[in-house]
Amino acid sequence: MGTPIGNLEDITLRAIKTLQTVDLIAAEDTRHTGGLLAHFQITTPQVSCYEHNQSLRIPELIEYLNQGKSIALVTDAGMPGISDPGYEIVRACIQAKIQIVPIPGVSASITALVVSGLQSDRFVFEGFLPTGSKERKERLEYLPEEPRTMIFYEAPHRLLTTLKDLISILGEKRRIVLGRELTKLYEEIWRGNLRQAVESYQDRYPRGEYTLIVEGKLSIEGKPLSTEDLKRELKELIESGMSRSKASQELAQVTTFPRKYLYKLALEV
Repeated sequence: MGTPIGNLEDITLRAIKTLQTVDLIAAEDTRHTGGLLAHFQITTPQVSCYEHNQSLRIPELIEYLNQGKSIALVTDAGMPGISDPGYEIVRACIQAKIQIVPIPGVSASITALVVSGLQSDRFVFEGFLPTGSKERKERLEYLPEEPRTMIFYEAPHRLLTTLKDLISILGEKRRIVLGRELTKLYEEIWRGNLRQAVESYQDRYPRGEYTLIVEGKLSIEGKPLSTEDLKRELKELIESGMSRSKASQELAQVTTFPRKYLYKLALEV
């Protein structure tokens, strides 16, 4: 179930009721969740379930659920399973044919995306990049041709390194929005390009947790193209004397869209 990522007022009435009525709360960090429970005067008992103990804890939780008890799974903030523990226990419950009821809540990725001003109809969540150099390089190799808006999480001590790595594969002019300490007292939304982002943090140490919203591969004149934009471009090329096939091929070379898709649109022009 979702819990606030900073501002406690973002908790839902349904989440509060659930935390009050379940038999047990499985928390990533019982100390952290304890503060949330104390704030809302919730006395439901807790048990820890985090990355390094979940292989031992999950069988215990499944047995508890099989006895007819109810458990609320929470992490330190946001939705479990989104760059946080949760996936393994959800999968175990599915295999054990135990009903799972999602209690939605705030998420840093979506919160940052909607305020970014970048294209939000199609996006991809990358989470934290690998810390190992080989794994990190392999992940980054997939990104240059990605047309969708990309979402990353990053810790403050790795932010500058990640920004420089992104410049090396995407170029310094790619637009980026940095969401720092979202929903908290010192929330900050920074907008610019990758070069400006590096310059901004070159002489000051980043503080707090960051969500990075990075623009996808640019289309004609650096602008994302809608279906109507594509049809307009195709119409102009066809009216200039090109065949539909040739127009589709020409447009495919300067956008991120495949020729077959563009040819299908050309037939509608």
